[in-house]
Amino acid sequence: MMPAILARKLGMTQIFQEDGRLERVTVLEAGPCLVTAVRTAERDGYDAVQLAFGATKEKHITRAELGHLRKAGAPPLRHVKEFRDERGELKMGETVTVEAFAPGAKVKVSGTSKGKGFQGTVKRHGFSRGPVSHGSHNVRAPGSIGASADPARVFKGIRGPGQMGNHRVTQRGLEIVGVDPELNLLMVRGGVPGPPNGVVEVRTDG
Repeated sequence: MMPAILARKLGMTQIFQEDGRLERVTVLEAGPCLVTAVRTAERDGYDAVQLAFGATKEKHITRAELGHLRKAGAPPLRHVKEFRDERGELKMGETVTVEAFAPGAKVKVSGTSKGKGFQGTVKRHGFSRGPVSHGSHNVRAPGSIGASADPARVFKGIRGPGQMGNHRVTQRGLEIVGVDPELNLLMVRGGVPGPPNGVVEVRTDG
């Protein structure tokens, strides 16, 4: 089976290992994912497999997406994602489950981080604050961002306030500590990007 799957982040908990250690883990509802397309280098210019995940109603997806899923014999599914160079021996219509992963394997998890809106430099970049007494008006201001007449501009890359979060993030080197095929659950050591119920991509790392 291929070492990649789509999953939904359910939340975090803790479990005891056989040696008595307490592990903090993220629980992922991984699959089952249907193979809705297979890309080949001869026909498409690259090798990839397309997986679909997350049952939904027909009214929540476009007619083009619905027709594409019907061509693969799949029911209405909300999330469709291609995984490049991980096609393996999969064929259209097959199903990928958590049984493709084993405890102890290293994976990388990609998802969209929690959006925190427009934030200042203290929260966004960890700047130090200014003095808060004796009439200070520079408690959380960023301070100087450049010189005056020379160079008469602000250099690119200066850290400042702005949008924080809501970016694609990949967490690498996570270890699978538990697999439950009956409930389609993966338990991964540590945290993964995104809020609860967010959809993430799980691939083998390395």
